[in-house]
Amino acid sequence: MINRILIIEDERLNADRLKRLLGEVLPNALVLNVLNSVKESVNWLVANGMPDVLFMDVRLSDGLSFEIFERIRISCPVIFTTSYDEYAVQAFKYNGVDYLLKPVELDELRSAIGRIDHKDDYLEMIDKLREYVKPKEYKNRLLIPYKDGYRVVLVKEVRYLYLEHRILRARLLDGSEVVVPHGMEELEHQLDPRFFFRINRQYLVHAEAIDRIHNYFNGKLKVTLKDSPEEVVVSREKAVALKQWIDI
Repeated sequence: MINRILIIEDERLNADRLKRLLGEVLPNALVLNVLNSVKESVNWLVANGMPDVLFMDVRLSDGLSFEIFERIRISCPVIFTTSYDEYAVQAFKYNGVDYLLKPVELDELRSAIGRIDHKDDYLEMIDKLREYVKPKEYKNRLLIPYKDGYRVVLVKEVRYLYLEHRILRARLLDGSEVVVPHGMEELEHQLDPRFFFRINRQYLVHAEAIDRIHNYFNGKLKVTLKDSPEEVVVSREKAVALKQWIDI
């Protein structure tokens, strides 16, 4: 029986959502704490012992959660929460470790809890999992056609990218623009999501490019970008994700 739950998650909105859903699935269980780092988690577990089940994000504020298993023996069932792509998710499933893909959904949470196998040792599965899930490397440079050759633009120089008549352009920090020989969808997955966000079909923006965010009708948002006279409309579905992304 699950009575004591520990959550290790460094994103407040995800932690709050998980707590609310757990209250529906396991109304008699107690969430002991919500921890947001490897160091804090290790210290808490040493002082308080193992819960009945541990919900653990993969990326924490000070590293990957797998470091916890290197510092302390985890002897309770673990359910991972992850935003990784389909290949990493397949690795989770292949190795027999339960996982939830963010944002956590009620039916998936209920199913994962129902699959919990109270084993004494999850370390072997964690070791296998570590071989599959590695920090993703993101693009740092863009190779741009220039005159009769090419020029290199550093990603850190990009303020935002936008589509105009099916041509992808990058507005740079110095106010200049270059045509980028990539697709928007391609770059959306190649640029670090900590810094870049696809606010609609036309715009992929760096966090520091956002000047102001305004409420719009029907739950939509309007975003004012630096060095741009346009106000970019964000759909109601994207608006929630945008506010969560900004508020990390």
